[in-house]
Amino acid sequence: MTPLFIGGLGMREVLLIALVVLLFFGSKKIPELMKGLGKGVRSFKEGMHAMEKIEDEPVKKE
Repeated sequence: MTPLFIGGLGMREVLLIALVVLLFFGSKKIPELMKGLGKGVRSFKEGMHAMEKIEDEPVKKE
């Protein structure tokens, strides 16, 4: 079973991409990158939740 976001990539391709990322950024920089990515995703989800909350509120006429 292949996840949708990976598409037609096999295990070899995923490992090759991971190796290239490791070589490019180094092992000490990767946790910082993942932390920044996690913060970005969390911020996006909070923004989406706020937009849903705004849409659910009734419109007040002046």
